[in-house]
Amino acid sequence: MTEAELSQALRAAVSEAMPQAIAQLTDLVAIPSVSWPAFDQSQVRRSAEAIAALASGLGVFDEVGVHAAAVPGTDEHGQPAVLATKASAPGRKGVVLYAHHDVQPAGDPELWISPPFEATERAGRLYGRGAGDDKAGVIAHLTAVRVLKDVLGDLGVGVTLFVEGEEEYGSRSFGQFLSDHRDALDADLIVVADSGNWDSHTPGVTVTLRGAVRFTLTVRTLAHALHSGMFGGAVPDAMLATIKLLATLWDDDGSVAVPGLTSHDAPTPDYDEARLREETDLPGRSRPIGRGELLARIWNQPSITITGIDYASVDAASNTLHPQVSVVVSARVAPGQDAHEAYQALRAHLEAQAPFGAELEFSDVDCGEGFLATDGWGIELGRQALAEGYGVEPVDLGVGGSIPFIADLAREFPDAAVLVTAVLDPQGSPHSPNESLHLETFEHAILSEALLLAKLAGS
Repeated sequence: MTEAELSQALRAAVSEAMPQAIAQLTDLVAIPSVSWPAFDQSQVRRSAEAIAALASGLGVFDEVGVHAAAVPGTDEHGQPAVLATKASAPGRKGVVLYAHHDVQPAGDPELWISPPFEATERAGRLYGRGAGDDKAGVIAHLTAVRVLKDVLGDLGVGVTLFVEGEEEYGSRSFGQFLSDHRDALDADLIVVADSGNWDSHTPGVTVTLRGAVRFTLTVRTLAHALHSGMFGGAVPDAMLATIKLLATLWDDDGSVAVPGLTSHDAPTPDYDEARLREETDLPGRSRPIGRGELLARIWNQPSITITGIDYASVDAASNTLHPQVSVVVSARVAPGQDAHEAYQALRAHLEAQAPFGAELEFSDVDCGEGFLATDGWGIELGRQALAEGYGVEPVDLGVGGSIPFIADLAREFPDAAVLVTAVLDPQGSPHSPNESLHLETFEHAILSEALLLAKLAGS
């Protein structure tokens, strides 16, 4: 079979496989596999077992299992992951296909147009929690493998399918899982289907990811609460100190103003304010923050967000000077900067700026490293497959979010090429109500991966 004939055969096979792929994805979306401990963890195992059954049904893998690794430093185990392996023949390349099957909580069901765990097709999109992030990635891997087997009879390449069960909850046991299954996961190429595309018709290759730092900051100014009328104006309350302290984290335009937090210097594609507003539903009265090119702010510069606060509620408000406030500080770290170094810069800044002699406490610190891809044969092969599968040249992307486990993969397997691809387009709204998957993009992603595996088999 010539290369052109193989490409055409794969294209036809993917088109024929799409109804089954969508049906399998629909079944997976129906399983509420939220990995956070407050939710029913039996559903995460149910999801893993369903994926293991799909992998076994392909008749490709030598071994298929559901595993849970220990969480280092605790007596707990992480959520169940699926590992399916087909060994490489001598002299043939091996590939790891990664995705995750756990999902974010659905949130307020009233904000969903259709039930969050009932996959619903509307106007060329499939709506449901996990439809895009990342159960579509799971089904894309499985379908690409099935299509290649149907067309070639033999894959011609070693394949390990690794479907994690706790990506949305911080991948707590990820490092231990890599250690426990190192031989199975040692490959020439690692394909991570958990990022985003440039748009619904243009594929993306993610070459940078920001790191992440998260911690709880507690600000104390008093031994106990006091009457705000009797002592207000002379005694500092914790909220006043917290407001003044947090305000030092940003310049007036919203740019981060913490010494020691760096930026990454890299060009970005054209992206104007109109597109930002379209993709975010930013109201007309609101203005973008920061400075520099818009995508540089999102991909290459640090950002800081306060994502939670413990304080008196509006309903329980009283005339009181409160002794302490706790907030969750969530920072994104520019690619190339060590996340622990960034945490130390944040801590040093806050300690130096604490007003009125406020006492600061730092707890629940979590650091995740960013990612800078190394250009090489794997990324180039991926670009070729994506261009053929989508009919459009891919765009090299940065991602403002963080996927710390990719840095773990790159560190644990330094000789492997890491290719970060996507099934999502910018309108997919992962983590939000009405998450969705563009079905045409889904088909292109499956075809691209089948082409990539075929190119690996022939290399």
